[in-house]
Amino acid sequence: MILYLYFLQVKIRFFGKSRYKSGRTKGENELNNEFTRFRLSDSIINALQVLKYTEPTPIQQEVIPQALLYKDIIAKSQTGSGKTAAFAIPLCQMADWNDNLPGALVLEPTRELTVQVKQEIFHIGRNKRLKVPDLFGGFPIDKQIQTLKQKSHIAVGTPGRVMDHIRRGTLDLSNIKYLVIDEADLMLDMGFIDEVEQIIQAIKTDFNIMLFSATLGDGLNELIEKYMQEPVSVILEEDGTTIDTITQKLYEVPDEEKYDTFLDIMIDENPDSAMIFCGTREMVNVLCRMLGRDGVRCGMIHGEIDQQDRLKTIEGFRLGKFRYLIATDVAARGIDFDNLTHVFNYDFPTGRETYIHRIGRTGRKGNTGVAVSLVCEYDRKMRLMVEEFINQQIPVYQLSEPATEKKEAFFDRQKERTQLKERKGAGFNRTITRLSISGGKKSKMRAVDIVGTLCSIEGITSEDIGIIDVRDSLTYVDVLNNKGKKVLDSLQDKTIKGKIRKVRITRGDV
Repeated sequence: MILYLYFLQVKIRFFGKSRYKSGRTKGENELNNEFTRFRLSDSIINALQVLKYTEPTPIQQEVIPQALLYKDIIAKSQTGSGKTAAFAIPLCQMADWNDNLPGALVLEPTRELTVQVKQEIFHIGRNKRLKVPDLFGGFPIDKQIQTLKQKSHIAVGTPGRVMDHIRRGTLDLSNIKYLVIDEADLMLDMGFIDEVEQIIQAIKTDFNIMLFSATLGDGLNELIEKYMQEPVSVILEEDGTTIDTITQKLYEVPDEEKYDTFLDIMIDENPDSAMIFCGTREMVNVLCRMLGRDGVRCGMIHGEIDQQDRLKTIEGFRLGKFRYLIATDVAARGIDFDNLTHVFNYDFPTGRETYIHRIGRTGRKGNTGVAVSLVCEYDRKMRLMVEEFINQQIPVYQLSEPATEKKEAFFDRQKERTQLKERKGAGFNRTITRLSISGGKKSKMRAVDIVGTLCSIEGITSEDIGIIDVRDSLTYVDVLNNKGKKVLDSLQDKTIKGKIRKVRITRGDV
């Protein structure tokens, strides 16, 4: 143990030795949090407690201690395994707030995943005041450049936009100690591996790689052999496994009766929340329009929908503003939703692994779920391949005309006003208040101006000041330790850079 701690202390110097705490964390007994076994700092443990992460998943148990030792890691695990936190926790633990440049870079294949992973890292590192810029296309690059000019700790982005920043010289990689390649198999399928290699070659520091993938093929093995040094392998699930908590159902339908049958199945199942998968963008549009015509409220995402609209739809589904989300595979790959009761394959998947990815979105975290697939004549061959892959036959169900009371119950549910769910990380709001302050870069506002003013308030120290984000015309600041109201009241008649500023409580993440 002594040798282990010494080695970890030596390695931790890259992200700031002064931030590392050996020994048991404060409040370990009171928190009763199993993550304390990894000797994480109080700030990380407290954040995990707010997020209700109290017991590591198998992949977290394997990855976290190896990542803290700066090992190259290959992790193979199916969807829903908790892999994001598996790399986010050690990255946040090792990050040093005093650094101005990113110490870690996380690559994601899609914009939606970039936003989701950024939020996860942001929440885990929030008590450490870590800044997590997200870099993806479909969003003004000038705003991202301005963000990167400020203090940054862990950057998350898609390969294309990351390379764009590297070429422009706006993303400085001179402090990178860890590169995470997430959803690597999807990255390969989408043709991003060449850009991933360019990014790896652009990092001139001594760094380590964590690679996460649901499958490992020849293309990824070449990448591993070329760039990873004696990687630790974490393989938790073999191809062909399914989740025991999912009830699988299959309906054989003629193509011309597909929609009517699907609507009858929806009425019969009356799901509380569900994802509906289609094979093409056009079919997503058509199905959403047809369901809407029949009084079923849905959202939809695919690659041709505007980026901001996609993110808004995903957030609306997470909050429960509507119960059903229709999506293509690529647009929805890896996006995590809690407590999905059903998954519907309106179009049967065209790949065996895709079937596993889809149905694995329900029945997570100890819950049960239902996966329903419609199979037409042209799907029979793929159905047999899927059944061979999962080593079981999918039970075939027969559907009769739904009873009147079932129809009434289903359409009554569509008219119900849904109760919005709590945003992830909302628990931080009990101790952290985000304030917006009028004035930003255009009025030459700097983070040091905010710190100086707040520290001049009686009872406020630098330990009470969290993340500060100076934008063009507004500045956002987190006030910690339940002192938000005190700061808000004090700033009503206190000047910042010689002026009284408009200050108010706001929502959202910096």
